[in-house]
Amino acid sequence: MKSRLLTLIAAITFSTALAVPSGLVAQNQHPQQKVQYVVKDLGTLGGTAGVAEGISDHDWVVGDANLPGDQSVHATLWRNGMVTDLGTLGGVNSQEQWPVKDLRGQIVGDAETAAADPFNEDFCGFDANSGVPPTGLICVGFLWQNGVMTALPTLGGNNAQALGINNRGQAVGMAEQNTQDPNCILPQVLDIQAVIWGPKTGEIQILPPLPGDISAWGIGINDAGQVVGLSGNCLSPNFNAPGAPTPQHAVIWQNGTVTNIGTLGGSYIFPWAINSKGQVTGQASPPGDTTLHSFLWRNGVMTDLGEIPGDFGSIAFGLNDAGQVVGGSCDQNFNCRAFLWNDGVMTDINSLVKPGSTSLFLIFGNDINSRGEIASFAFDQSSGEFHAAMAIPCNEDYALVNPCDDSTQPAVATSGTFQRPKVVLPENVREWLWKRIGFGRFGSVMMNSQWNSR
Repeated sequence: MKSRLLTLIAAITFSTALAVPSGLVAQNQHPQQKVQYVVKDLGTLGGTAGVAEGISDHDWVVGDANLPGDQSVHATLWRNGMVTDLGTLGGVNSQEQWPVKDLRGQIVGDAETAAADPFNEDFCGFDANSGVPPTGLICVGFLWQNGVMTALPTLGGNNAQALGINNRGQAVGMAEQNTQDPNCILPQVLDIQAVIWGPKTGEIQILPPLPGDISAWGIGINDAGQVVGLSGNCLSPNFNAPGAPTPQHAVIWQNGTVTNIGTLGGSYIFPWAINSKGQVTGQASPPGDTTLHSFLWRNGVMTDLGEIPGDFGSIAFGLNDAGQVVGGSCDQNFNCRAFLWNDGVMTDINSLVKPGSTSLFLIFGNDINSRGEIASFAFDQSSGEFHAAMAIPCNEDYALVNPCDDSTQPAVATSGTFQRPKVVLPENVREWLWKRIGFGRFGSVMMNSQWNSR
C-alpha cells in the first residue's frame, strides 16, 4: 500500500474465482474495547483510488491518490477538510506510502523526475503500487514543506526513496550509489544503501548493513534517531521475480550500531514502523513459512500478534506510542479487514463502526495517532472504488463536537460490536488490491503459503 508500498516479488498469481469473503464477518469484541468509530471518506484526486498512509496528532493525513483517468498517481495531503496534490519533481508520478507523523509540516515520499532512467530499473514501481502505467523515469526521494517539493540527494546513483521523517528534520530511506555491483539482482544494477537525510539541507548519511550483508533499506525513524529497516541482498524495492531472495534481516540502528531484531521463527520478516519508545511493528513468518503474522517488537522481545479468529494471516503497518497496532487480517482468499490490536486483543475495526454511518469497508489500517484516529485504506461499496479514509473514535476527547453524534448531544462510547454486510470485491478490484498492497514484497514466503493458491 501500502498501501500504500514497496514491491519486492510478485510471487503469486491472481485467482479469478470470487469467493464470498467469510473472513469479513465481524468478530466478537473484547470487553475491554469500548470505543465506537465513524469513518470519514477522504476521497481521491479525481481517480478511482486513494489511500491514507500516515496520520499525525495534528490530523494531517498523508498518502497518495490517482488523478482522473487513473494514468498517474500523486502524493496527497488531507487536512482541515482540504485535499492537496503535492505534485512531482517534473515527472508523471509521486507517492507517499509509509506512516509519517511529523508535527512540523514536513512530508517525505518519492517522486519521478523528467529524466529517463538509463538502467530502466523502475525503482519506485508505480505500475505495481498504483495501477498506473510505468514511465521509465528516474525516481528520487522528496521533502515537501509549505507547498514546495524538494528533491533529496542520492549517493551518486540515479534513484532513491524517502520513507519516514522525525520531528528533528531527519528523513530516512534508501538511495543508490554510483557503483554497479554484480551481486545485485536484476533489474537492480546499482548498489542500494539505507540513508538518513538532514537535518541540514543536503546532508546524507549511510546506515551500514549488518556484517556480511551488502545492502540495506531504512524504513522508519523516531525522534530519538532510532531507525528500523532491512539488511541483506541488493535488489530493487520493486523487484518482481518469483522465488528470489528478499532483504532478509530486520534491523534497528541506534547509538552508531546496527542490531538484528530477530524473527518469529520463520525465514521472512518486514518491519514497517517504529514509535517513540523504540517499539517496532511489521509482519513475519512463523516456523514453516506457511503464512505471515503481525508482530510487535519491544525491549528485545518479539511478540506474535496472530490474526483475527478464522483468518489465515495478518500484516501490520502502523503503531502509536501507546503500543496500539493497526493493519489487516486476511482469510485464505485474501479477503482482508482492518484490525486494531490493543492489549493483546485483535479486533476488526469494521465491527466497531457506527451502524449505517458509511458505505466504506476498511480493508487496512495503515497508521494510528495518539488519539486513536486511524488512517485507512477503504473499499467504497457504493462506487466500487478505493478511497483514503480516516476512522475517528467516539470518546471523551471529542465531547460536544463528537463527529460520531448526529444530534447536538455529546456522544457516549458504547461497548459491543456490530454485524456488517459481507463484502464481495469484483475480480478486477481484488487484482488491483493485490498489487497495490504489495504482497509481492513478501517474497518467497508466499510461494509456500495457501495465499499462493487463491
